[in-house]
Amino acid sequence: MKKAVVFLTLVLFLATSGLAMGGDVLKIATEGAYRPFNYVKPDGSLSGLDVEIARALAAEMGLDKDDYELVIQEWDGMIPGLLARKFDVIVASMSITDKRKEAVAFTEPYYYETGSFVAKEGADLEISKQGLKGKTVGVQTATTWARYLEGVYADVVDIKFYDSVQNHNLDLKAGRLDAVLATSFYMSSWLESEEGQGCEIVGEPVSNPNYIGEGVAIALRKGETELKEDLNAALDAIIADGTHKKIARKYFPVDIYPYEK
Repeated sequence: MKKAVVFLTLVLFLATSGLAMGGDVLKIATEGAYRPFNYVKPDGSLSGLDVEIARALAAEMGLDKDDYELVIQEWDGMIPGLLARKFDVIVASMSITDKRKEAVAFTEPYYYETGSFVAKEGADLEISKQGLKGKTVGVQTATTWARYLEGVYADVVDIKFYDSVQNHNLDLKAGRLDAVLATSFYMSSWLESEEGQGCEIVGEPVSNPNYIGEGVAIALRKGETELKEDLNAALDAIIADGTHKKIARKYFPVDIYPYEK
């Protein structure tokens, strides 16, 4: 019964909201360049935690495959694209921050994260103002990690900004950076891959909520209250029935959400 009510509400929303497509299709944006959260497989299809969560939410809301569309959007154009109605929601590991809340609305979080500094093995790098003084650290632009570096280390560190995590990792491997900072889940996975060999996590996880926000959630335009309520109801449902945990465990050996509240 609950699912039927959510579906009916969404149908009414689709009929009245003027979606990005100009039709009754929910357009979902993700980056497609942030493995294992969202990435493009060799066959051209999208996969990853964000993508599977988006599909599970759509199914819980009663949407068929023809009722929604997953699209790729570069990270720094995410919020501008949403506001320009290029798409309707963002499911791309976007952290809730006060600055972003000025522009968009967020659902409840669907996972929580920390950040990790990564350097080459044997770099003997101390993560402190003294230890990082004069060092060059790479980070993806327009992220919470960029905000953290700018807020805490800008007076001592040369911060180099990149359009993707992959590109700053390539420069780290090439010796053009002393360290990089990105989400711990992503970097842990990268270090286990062939590309990450020869690098290691240094220092303690970054978890300062003043910079990294209140969790990772789905972003949507302000004022679209019914859609937000439907997404939250669907999220509650996939957490309660174990779908969320089943998806998450495909990508991570530890819980990324506090299932026992």
